Amino acid sequence: MAVYTEVAFAEAAALLHTLDLGDLTELRGIQGGIENTNYFVTSERDGATLEHVLTVFERLGFEQLPFYLHLMKFLAGKGIPVPDPAATAKGEILHTVQGKPAAVVDKLRGRSELAPGVAHCEAVGGMLARMHLAGRDFPLNQPNLRGLAWWNETVPVVLPFLSAPQADLIRTELAYQNHVAASPAYTALPRGPIHADLFRDNVMFEAGELTGFFDFYFAGCDTFLFDIAVCLNDWCVHHSQDATDGSFDAARSRALLAAYQAVRPLSTAERSLLPAMLRAGALRFWISRLWDLHLPREAAMLQAHDPTHFERVLRERATHARDLSVQLLDTAAPATAPQPVTA
Repeated sequence: MAVYTEVAFAEAAALLHTLDLGDLTELRGIQGGIENTNYFVTSERDGATLEHVLTVFERLGFEQLPFYLHLMKFLAGKGIPVPDPAATAKGEILHTVQGKPAAVVDKLRGRSELAPGVAHCEAVGGMLARMHLAGRDFPLNQPNLRGLAWWNETVPVVLPFLSAPQADLIRTELAYQNHVAASPAYTALPRGPIHADLFRDNVMFEAGELTGFFDFYFAGCDTFLFDIAVCLNDWCVHHSQDATDGSFDAARSRALLAAYQAVRPLSTAERSLLPAMLRAGALRFWISRLWDLHLPREAAMLQAHDPTHFERVLRERATHARDLSVQLLDTAAPATAPQPVTA
C-alpha cells in the first residue's frame, strides 16, 4: 500500500523480537493501494528466513481492528488460506507502531494474477464460497464500514467535483440502492462476514494454484451477494485497452458464479437481487475512488485509482445487469431456500 508512516528499522526490529519472529534483515515499503502503510519485512530465526507484512493502519482505529484481525485468524484456523496475524506470548495480535495501530501477518506465496483466465475465476469463486461458509459462526460483529451508510455520507462530499451527467447518475443510483435496501427481498439475503474488496490484486496464485486471499481491512458483516458482485465486477470484466466499457467476459463470469454455487448455491432472494448488487458493487468503488482522487492524503508512495473505470462499470450495470445476470444464472445451480441471517 501507499507509505504514509515512515517506520524506522529499529522499531520494526523490536516489534519482530516481541513476536518471536527473529532478527529483522530487510524492511521495504510496498507501493500499491491507498488505505494503509505496508512494508515487507524479512527476518532470520534459527537459520530460517521468514517473510511477513507489517501494516500500520492510517484510518482504522484500535476499536475497529480486532474484528479484522480476529476474522483472519478465525478463517485461517478453518483452513481458508488467509494471512495469519502474529501474536505475542500473551496472544495479542494488535500492536502499536509510532502511536498507530499495527499488525504483522505472514506473507502469502505467489503473486496476483492481473489478467485472469477461466481457471483463476473458478478458483476464486469456489474459495469465496468456502470462506463465506467458514465465517458464518464467527462470533464478532461489525458492519461493512464502506456500505450504504457511508455511501449516503460521502456522495454529497464528492458531488462538487462531478459533471452534471455524473452527478445525475450517482444521485439516481444512490436513491435506487436505498430503495433496494428497504425491500423484503434484501432483508432475506444471507449474511455474514465478507471480504468486500476481493479484487485481483488481493488474491495470490502460485503455479496456477490459489494460495490466498488477503487485505481484509474493508471486511464487515454484510450480504454474501455483495461480496460476489464485487468479485464479478473486477475479475470478470474486459480489461484490455480496446474494451474499457465495463462489460463482462461471459466465460469468466459463468465460471466464477458456477464454482461458487457448487459450494454454496444461491438462494432465491440472491438470484433475484444479483443485478442490484452488481450495480451496488460498482457504485461503492466509484464513490471511494472519487473520494481518494479529490480528497487525497499525503503519502511517500501514492497511486490513486482511476474513478472513471467504475463510472463506466456502473453505467454498464445499470443498463444491462438484469439481462447479464439472467444469462449467468441460466447455467448455474438451482436456487435454494433463503438461508438464515447470521452474524
